[in-house]
Amino acid sequence: MMGLRVRIIDLNQIRSVLVYPEIISRMRDALIAQSWGDCETPMPMHLDIAAERAEIHMKSSYRRGGKYFALKIASTFPGNPTRGLSTGNGMMLLSSAQTGEPVAFLADGGHLTDVRTAAASAMVARELGRKDDVIGILGTGIQARLQAQMHAEVLGLCGIWLWGRTRERALECRRDLETLLPGCEVRVAGSPSEVALHSRLIVTATASRSPLLFVDDIEPGTHISAVGSDSQGKQELHAEILRQAALLLVDSRSQCEKLGELQHARSERERAAEIGRFCEAPRDWATAGISVADFTGLGVEDLYIAEYCYERV
Repeated sequence: MMGLRVRIIDLNQIRSVLVYPEIISRMRDALIAQSWGDCETPMPMHLDIAAERAEIHMKSSYRRGGKYFALKIASTFPGNPTRGLSTGNGMMLLSSAQTGEPVAFLADGGHLTDVRTAAASAMVARELGRKDDVIGILGTGIQARLQAQMHAEVLGLCGIWLWGRTRERALECRRDLETLLPGCEVRVAGSPSEVALHSRLIVTATASRSPLLFVDDIEPGTHISAVGSDSQGKQELHAEILRQAALLLVDSRSQCEKLGELQHARSERERAAEIGRFCEAPRDWATAGISVADFTGLGVEDLYIAEYCYERV
């Protein structure tokens, strides 16, 4: 181990190099590479700590011919705010694909996972040619804030409809969004169905284990990006929404049918199109119908964003 040098990159350094439009495009590259089989991306490993109601997700990936492979750990500890700590945490380790030696430790506190998640869904809105000026968001955590920011990079947003389980957190999130996006009017809805009534572009970003939206809630022409379901048992959309969707997109068929919304509608697996393939060769579909993108978060996205940061710091 003599002579081993691992670069430690802290959160301030990471934040200083992130350019959101570039990250959005990088996620397109990552999903295309994954869908074409250019990357080794095993299924995630999940660890639950019941005493803390905590979830830890471990993901990894290697791009064939690439210089590095990545390992990511991202955690959620719901009790942390009472300790004065953030709910989310995490890190990424970038290692040489030639020698296996660690090259960079990205002490991102889970921020890169949050950023790449929001960037991927904004990228899909762009690829679908959405022109919405209003977005609906279910959830009031950091993901809600980033989803609004990322979508503002690809859309001319002027309005946001927001819903959360507690009004206090929803109002706090609204204040933050009004500061982050001063040109947007942010309204707090009383229910998920109210968000769906006023929005034709919806992002669901919660840890729900039962449906929040039902098919009768969704207006024709609506697109839904579901990013909250990333482990067994989670669900934000009633399965009938997926069954009736004119276009069903997934970041990975194999991962979504085990961890995403698709686990509740496995009959739809074969008609689900992987996002990377859709980006390369968009298929015709009835745009007056509903479209759904099911995101579980892929290790290849972590690899691409870790490389992006390392190259720029």
